[in-house]
Amino acid sequence: MSSQPLMVLVGPTAVGKTALAVKICQRFSAEVINADSVQIYRGLDIGSAKPTPAERAAAPHHLIDVADPSEPFDAARFAEMAEQAISDIRARGKRVLVAGGTGLYIRALLFGLAPLPPADDGLRTRLRQEWDDLGPQAMHARLKELDPASAQRLHPNDRQRVLRALEVCLQTGESFSRHQRKHGFASPLHPHFVVGLTRPKTELAGRITRRCQAMWAQGLLAEVRALLQEGLSPQAKALGSLGYAQALRHLQGELEREEALADMIARTKAYAKRQLTWFRGMEGINWHSPQDHEAIFDLAARHWGSPTRPTSSEEKRHD
Repeated sequence: MSSQPLMVLVGPTAVGKTALAVKICQRFSAEVINADSVQIYRGLDIGSAKPTPAERAAAPHHLIDVADPSEPFDAARFAEMAEQAISDIRARGKRVLVAGGTGLYIRALLFGLAPLPPADDGLRTRLRQEWDDLGPQAMHARLKELDPASAQRLHPNDRQRVLRALEVCLQTGESFSRHQRKHGFASPLHPHFVVGLTRPKTELAGRITRRCQAMWAQGLLAEVRALLQEGLSPQAKALGSLGYAQALRHLQGELEREEALADMIARTKAYAKRQLTWFRGMEGINWHSPQDHEAIFDLAARHWGSPTRPTSSEEKRHD
């Protein structure tokens, strides 16, 4: 199994990655490495759409609930933990399926990260203070002057990445995007094949709306309230995630419930659009509808060998 490539399953939020990942794992005796940057946090369950207990029982999932929401977690740490999980899965004779929608995490695992200087604590503190004083739009405009390519890629409200890009520019005299271009991301650290999931735009938009509504109905507000009561700072990075940020603003009296939900839906749709843009930039991706089970199973079989369970068509032939 150690020589077999990783299967990587990507796509926008709410497209149906988890359900299909479980089917693939059952068919091919595989286990999932989660590549979602919110599902790694303990206690952030409803708003991150973590796999259900039944899904996790049907297919083992790794890198879920591995970090406290108050601690820092980044792509480098994800890649390190994912490498350990890959070794563990393969040691037990299982195949490895990486599934998620956080493109940076997936790129870090497959290609590594561009070498960058260590953080300058003084500069970082100054930039954070400027963010608080001037606001996200002004800081994003500053990044646009120094590094137009990164500014185009990053949302103005993405505080962590905007500030990191500014930090690299000011530390090195070169743009963050130039450092990435020099790295190239051309030589994969792991052999792999990638399946991208997509749906018609209106269908995906409807699924996003229904998922967001369901999260509020299932207790997203209570989840955030419990995290705060347990001592999590409202400024914690985890609470800046989609859904959690809007629930927090409602609890702090900044938004009415209906306004918070509408903002969550709108921002989630915009995020899904950015995810698709990111993944469409990946080379060699095989795009499918989540319902294209047979085509996806056939692709997996070409890379992994015969499934450990028969496909549905084979099952019918034996009936």
